[in-house]
Amino acid sequence: MIRNCKAALPVVLGFVLLFAAGFNPVVAQDGKALFNANCASCHKMDKDLTGPALLGVTERWSSRDLLKKWIKNWPDAVATGDAYAVKIKDWSPAAMTSFAALPDADIEAIVTYIEKWTPPAPPPGVTPGAPKAEGDNSLLFGIITLVLALVALILLQVNSNLRKLADEKDGIPSAEPVAFWKNKTYLAFGTVLLFVVAGVYISKGAVNLGRSKDYQPEQPIFYSHKVHAGINQINCLYCHGGAQEGKHANIPSVNVCMNCHLAINEYKGEPLYNEDGQEVNGTEEIKKLYKYAGFTPGQPWDPSKAKPIEWVKIHNLPDHVYFNHAQHVKAGKVACQTCHGEVQNMAGHVYQFSDLSMGWCINCHRETKVQFKDNGFYSIYEKFHDDLKNGKMDSVTVEKIGGTECQKCHY
Repeated sequence: MIRNCKAALPVVLGFVLLFAAGFNPVVAQDGKALFNANCASCHKMDKDLTGPALLGVTERWSSRDLLKKWIKNWPDAVATGDAYAVKIKDWSPAAMTSFAALPDADIEAIVTYIEKWTPPAPPPGVTPGAPKAEGDNSLLFGIITLVLALVALILLQVNSNLRKLADEKDGIPSAEPVAFWKNKTYLAFGTVLLFVVAGVYISKGAVNLGRSKDYQPEQPIFYSHKVHAGINQINCLYCHGGAQEGKHANIPSVNVCMNCHLAINEYKGEPLYNEDGQEVNGTEEIKKLYKYAGFTPGQPWDPSKAKPIEWVKIHNLPDHVYFNHAQHVKAGKVACQTCHGEVQNMAGHVYQFSDLSMGWCINCHRETKVQFKDNGFYSIYEKFHDDLKNGKMDSVTVEKIGGTECQKCHY
């Protein structure tokens, strides 16, 4: 009997292994890993990014199957005529990546993970929503350094005086100590310290020279991107058409503004406030536009009388840097918000969201995955296409197609 049981044990184990291989239930951890690999570059759970926030996404769709169809290949979901699918396809200028090669089980795991996701609990002693403490302790370190330097100076003087007293007790003649402001050692040490401190601050200033992060100039007309791009859902490319077709995004001409404001001559939306918290009269700002356009309400408009609005440029790159908007927006399918922030939520004047430094661009090129599928701009990279099909690689970053080579941006 025992001999028979021992003989049957390998058979039973074999069946268990086969059963486990054939039945692989999807667990939350799989969904998290799949989400991070495929979705996290464009989506967050509780915050809009390149794509909308995903918290509660299953409740916004009419059915779970339709949501999974959208993830697998979004045009198929739009083709069903579902109202939400038709609406969400225009949420961002960048089209959603299709995951036709992703198995249904993986998509189910991702959806399950999104459903079960909860915000991480704050660390003990941290109040939710409380501002985070600044991590820059430069001032503290500077004060400590000065205190230690002062203590060292005092100890040197005490040591000098003690040495003099000891020599006098032993009857050894000693020279009169030199005052510290005349001591060459102290002077040399102070000079070196001054040069080091000055060098550090000069270097930091030189590195940041020309950068304008958070730069937010006042404009001749108060223009709210939240009202235009956010509330009224005007596509970025309607006003900045050059971003899709050429190097520069272009500032819209008065004619583009008047396409809408020939009919819209009064602001009736939510209150507007500038950066100082003062309320702005939207109707008066429209009248400023009419002044530039040479337009009088109720009368025919002659576009030849219009003069350019003197907008203050915000985003500037050095002359030796080449940047092409179309290469990023059209070929790379990068959303405007990636570099310019959530412009659709900027109620007041626009500010420079990103650092736009060389390191910032390089890091983006190292991390950003290229949308190879159905993108004719990358058809020449046959090796990468073959490796993707054969499973040798799961994605291609900008760095792999030369995005970190010097001559790509400096010529």
